[in-house]
Amino acid sequence: MSQARMQLPSRVQTGELVKARLLVAHPMETGYLQDLNGRTIARNVIVELTCEYGGRQVFRVEPSSGISGNPFFEFFFRAGETGELLVSWIDDQGVRGQLRQLLRVQGPSSSRAPG
Repeated sequence: MSQARMQLPSRVQTGELVKARLLVAHPMETGYLQDLNGRTIARNVIVELTCEYGGRQVFRVEPSSGISGNPFFEFFFRAGETGELLVSWIDDQGVRGQLRQLLRVQGPSSSRAPG
């Protein structure tokens, strides 16, 4: 099963735009390479990867064999409230992976200058 890591900001305010950085450990085999014995290595790429936050899909990608091994994704979404991000993926061989990470959101910032 593939492993993944996600990096989120340590402090997030309600309504703030959040940058998520995701690294998935996966070989992303194209199906064109051969092993040392000359046998073709079967294609095995992630065919779908999604991220849900607060029950809503905030990111979706359908990578192709043009993506390198151990793919890195960066995406943005708007913070609502403290909640779990659920990243799920499936590859050509039907292997599924999942990563859950909590995003802690603080109330609106009170440090704004009076207008």
